[in-house]
Amino acid sequence: MSTEVENGRDAAALLTAAARDTGGFEELVERHSTALHGYFARRAPRAADDLLAELWLQAYTTRQGYDPARGSARAWLFGVARNVLSAYWRRIEQESRGAPGEGAHGDPWEAVDDRLDASALAPALRRVLAELPPVERELLLLVAWEQLSPTEAAAVLGIPAGTARSRLHRARARLRESAALASAGSPGPPGPRGRSSSARQTGEQA
Repeated sequence: MSTEVENGRDAAALLTAAARDTGGFEELVERHSTALHGYFARRAPRAADDLLAELWLQAYTTRQGYDPARGSARAWLFGVARNVLSAYWRRIEQESRGAPGEGAHGDPWEAVDDRLDASALAPALRRVLAELPPVERELLLLVAWEQLSPTEAAAVLGIPAGTARSRLHRARARLRESAALASAGSPGPPGPRGRSSSARQTGEQA
C-alpha cells in the first residue's frame, strides 16, 4: 500500500515535525522499518540489519533536508535507502579489488539475480531484467517489490515522473514480450519461429 496516511497521521507530517524535534521519528521508524528492511534483504541480505541501522541514522541526521514539495516521505526514505545501498556496494567493490578471485560489484544486480527464485521468475525473464538499463530495472523492482507508485519510484531515482512512467511502460512491454515467448516455448523471436513452422508444414506436405 503506497498511501502516506496511517492511523490518522501522515508520514510526511511526522517527518516534517521530526525536523524540529525528535517527536514522531520513532513512530516513523516503526511504520517503515519492515518495508525498508525488505528492500535491503532482497539486495544485500547478509548486511540488511546493518544497512537498516545506517539508513535510520542518515535519515535522522538529514531529516531537515526533507521537502514535502519534492515527494512523499516514503519516497524520501527509499531514496536514502538507495544511497546507503550504493555506498555499501562501493565499499564492497573497493575491498574486493585487492582480493584474488573476487570480482567487483559495480552493478548490484548480479547479487540480486543470484537470489531470485527460478520458479517464481523464469530464466527468460531474468535475462530480460539483467539486460534492462539499470534505471528501468530499478523502476520495475521498486514498483513490483517495494510496492511504490511510479511517482514515488521516480522520486527515489531522481527522475521526472513522466520519464519514469514511459521507461516503466517500456520495461514492462519487454517483460510481457519475453513472457509471451516463454509461454509459447520459443527461445527466440517470433520471426524464426514462424519460419520453422513453415518449414515443418512444407515437410508435411512433401
